[in-house]
Amino acid sequence: MEIGTIRGIGTALVFVAFIGLLLWAFSSKRKSEFDDAANLPFADEPKKTSERDEQSSRSNNQ
Repeated sequence: MEIGTIRGIGTALVFVAFIGLLLWAFSSKRKSEFDDAANLPFADEPKKTSERDEQSSRSNNQ
């Protein structure tokens, strides 16, 4: 085998892997998992109990 053939096969394999990765990443089956992962930075924020509590905390901070 010549070096050009080996490089061509390698390029084709990387291209197929890239297409597979794109299909996996943009699959509609994975949307809910990716949405959950996107919201992880906000998971540790405390829940606000009411609008009145929010307004009282704002007035105390001023």
